[in-house]
Amino acid sequence: MGAAITAVIMLIGLSLPYHVSAEEAGTAPNFDYTAGTGQKIDLGSNLAELKLNQGFNFLDKENTQKFVTQIGDLITGREIGSIIPDDESWVLYFDYEEPGHVADDEKDEIDADSLLQSYKDGTEEANKKKSPENQLFVDKWETPPHYDENLHSLTWSLLMHTPKNEPLVNHEIRLLTREGYISAILACDPSVLSGAKSLVESQILPTLTMKPGKRYEDYVESTDKTAEYGLTGLVLGGAGIFVAKKTGLLALLLVLLKKGWIIIVAGIGFLWNLIRGKRKKKKDNNESNPPDHGMEIR
Repeated sequence: MGAAITAVIMLIGLSLPYHVSAEEAGTAPNFDYTAGTGQKIDLGSNLAELKLNQGFNFLDKENTQKFVTQIGDLITGREIGSIIPDDESWVLYFDYEEPGHVADDEKDEIDADSLLQSYKDGTEEANKKKSPENQLFVDKWETPPHYDENLHSLTWSLLMHTPKNEPLVNHEIRLLTREGYISAILACDPSVLSGAKSLVESQILPTLTMKPGKRYEDYVESTDKTAEYGLTGLVLGGAGIFVAKKTGLLALLLVLLKKGWIIIVAGIGFLWNLIRGKRKKKKDNNESNPPDHGMEIR
């Protein structure tokens, strides 16, 4: 596990193991993952598909939820999959929300400065209710919110830091559909963000297509559900708009940070030590014993 991920674990006080031997992995949940060979992968229930290139590994909904549970976070039921590269340096986490068709008529009116100030004001107020070591601070946009009209996607990144000046980053992507949106959350250390973004934007997102009937342009205004918010609402709430309704906008950023960066990144090394431990054990067993079907590798 890299030093940056170890620092994050120390920062938030997680008691997650950062190394799992083949023997120890036997007591943990079995993760069934798909290694990329250029094949098509279904994402969601008749929602979308993507091409999984070599060097990437896919966890479906069930196994993504196992992963989330294993690292101590709560599943939401909206998880539809996740992708982790062979070098374990980041995770791209997918979920799906169906609040209705999100109109993109604000595409030329997104006020990045006002949105950034909203985040800063919100976290400043939230910090007043938290102990100093648990506070977070918003610095600036790493990538200001921008909308791609051809892909019907909204993208942004926030740079933040802890009281110890340790950097945090969330890279958020929303892919609009007929009656909702897919959230793609890129979780990584800031030092690898540029390379991770390049891979996601060149080898993953361009291969993701909505299935017929689920595309943004398939929307029928007279019959389909319409969301109560637009692009600005997605930036402010993102995948956690439902949380805002319950806890208020001030608490929302911390919720998204936990789900989108800290918790997930802390678990990457554990997950892949577990998977690789099982894969090595299976390979060793194959030399002298029948195949071990406790974990299926496709």
